[in-house]
Amino acid sequence: MAITRTSTANQPPPLVDYNLFAQDRPLVEALRRENGGAFEERVDALGQALGGEPLDWGRLANEHPPQLRTHDRYGERIDEVEFHPAWHRLLGVGVEWGLHALPWRENAGGAHVARAAGFILLGQVEAGVGCPLSMTYAAVPALRAEPALAAEWEPRLTSLSYADGALCGMAMTERQGGSDVRANETTARRSGESWELDGHKWFCSAPMCDVFLVLAQAPAGLSCFLVERPQPGFRIERLKDKLGNRSNASAEIRLDGAEGRLVGEEGRGIRTIIEMVVHTRLDCVLGSTALMRRAVAEATHHAAHRAAFGRLLVEQPLMENVLADLCVESEAATATALRLARAFDEGDHAFRRLATAVAKFWVCKRTPPLVAEALECLGGNGYVEESQLPRLFRESPLNSIWEGAGNVNALDVLRAVGREPESVAAFLAEVELAAGADARLDRAVAELKDELADRDEVELRARRLVERLALTLQGSLLVRHGDPAVADAFCASRLPGAGGVYGTLPRGLELGAIVERHRPRLDG
Repeated sequence: MAITRTSTANQPPPLVDYNLFAQDRPLVEALRRENGGAFEERVDALGQALGGEPLDWGRLANEHPPQLRTHDRYGERIDEVEFHPAWHRLLGVGVEWGLHALPWRENAGGAHVARAAGFILLGQVEAGVGCPLSMTYAAVPALRAEPALAAEWEPRLTSLSYADGALCGMAMTERQGGSDVRANETTARRSGESWELDGHKWFCSAPMCDVFLVLAQAPAGLSCFLVERPQPGFRIERLKDKLGNRSNASAEIRLDGAEGRLVGEEGRGIRTIIEMVVHTRLDCVLGSTALMRRAVAEATHHAAHRAAFGRLLVEQPLMENVLADLCVESEAATATALRLARAFDEGDHAFRRLATAVAKFWVCKRTPPLVAEALECLGGNGYVEESQLPRLFRESPLNSIWEGAGNVNALDVLRAVGREPESVAAFLAEVELAAGADARLDRAVAELKDELADRDEVELRARRLVERLALTLQGSLLVRHGDPAVADAFCASRLPGAGGVYGTLPRGLELGAIVERHRPRLDG
């Protein structure tokens, strides 16, 4: 329901009651370009719905974080996490739209792309609910390694009913190993047709899910298991007090004889669960893209309505430079995210193998400084909770850490480059579709090839290599498909070398046009 507000001198009108999708031109164009056009009406309806009351649900879900109830009033162990009703409403919107299941429910081309666009929209309202939606989406291809389990659980995991369906979580990391999951100490021993798991998991995402994929050491080695909840052997020890993502519960859990069923081959747990990890890494890119877009929307909207020193902020050259630079970064992320989603639609494993790790590293790394700069565009107003920017800023580092921090993904890129030449060939083939269109991009591609050929101290240089891979991919996408002013600004500022602070775009670019392209309008 729209709220009637009185105007205040020199204060921007609240950025509410607008269509999050229709007012995001790069996202609309990318959806159509990457073969998601058949879903546009549905994505548009989601964007319209999310731009209203759900914006306030996101605030409420963060102001009232989940609470752990280990025991009931009679002292019986219950291991329940209580959420504010706003959390359930937002998660229900995601489930009912199919953000956890669309590609598995519909065989039509473009389903991954449409889901990606929807995920970006919901992520602008509240990122926390993306965690259970993402893991449920990603669990389905992993479960298909065990057809009997998939037949049992896939109908529930892909249900559009929030009340009657099921959600899936993940429990891999342990305190002694972290990203080195081979150091896991949780054990699994066979017990009839199932297994009993014992151990402690340092991070269990969304512990109120109905089922989890868990890694444990079986006699043949590290293996993947399906563990249902609730059951006596699944204990929630405590919830993590996190920097951001506060509406979502993350827990330490203890498995004490918890019943589990083997997924995939015993001793090949990493190979089984990696399919889940690949899909959740895609969602890290989407989630960061969502945070970028929301930050850019808030900053450009504020600057278009706030005056200082006799002029609107958006009309002042230095502010215009900053805003345009943020818009360029956001558009590059959007183009990358939906192109990557199309690779999932098309089953292009060679391209997605390298591109997912590259995009996960780069887009997620670029998000915290972008959100910080957008916050600064609002000045002191951006530093108070009511502006939404502090919540975005606290959220911004998460996707760079989840599913492997920066170094983990950089080393994964090195593995792909060294062991899977077909992935490098597919990546370069995509980049070179723009060959001859921009001399700056052509030079950057040539330098990238030299970097790939140099195997001296490659691990030391891994981050720089991933940066080059990311920038040439984004440059190619923008030169071929992006707004010409945006593509020109990207090639002029990103390709000559490592990026500096935002707001250092060179002279001669169409900065005003870039900002106007990205600014949301409340009048439609």
